[in-house]
Amino acid sequence: MIAVLPASYKITSDFLASSVGSNPVEIRKLLSSLKKAGIIDVSRGPGGAKMKKSTKDITLLDIYNAVDSASLDELIGVHSHPTPQCPFGKNIANLLAEPYAEISEAVREKMSAITLERLLTQLQKMEPTIYEQFADTSY
Repeated sequence: MIAVLPASYKITSDFLASSVGSNPVEIRKLLSSLKKAGIIDVSRGPGGAKMKKSTKDITLLDIYNAVDSASLDELIGVHSHPTPQCPFGKNIANLLAEPYAEISEAVREKMSAITLERLLTQLQKMEPTIYEQFADTSY
């Protein structure tokens, strides 16, 4: 929304929360993370958020790294307390380490190849009048 709506819109945490069905406090945390990553700029109070970088220069990985504290390596994990006496349990982490590293790298590469601009192009195909809908500042 921040990248799509005209500058006349005040993109606040309350505004975004009403769109995504979330709590404004959670949205403020995300906005703060995006600001720290240099993706957006946020004015205090009712000032709203604005894009700081071009959508073609922002990847899905950039956004993920900014807003998700979990490492991609932690998305796929192995139970951390296997029984040491079990030949399966005691070896499962070592057995899966290499394939999981390959999967993690593949996810990073794919996320790095997907830009915000690409996602917005897809959104416009899904909602062809999205830019026109917000031309009127009375939303």
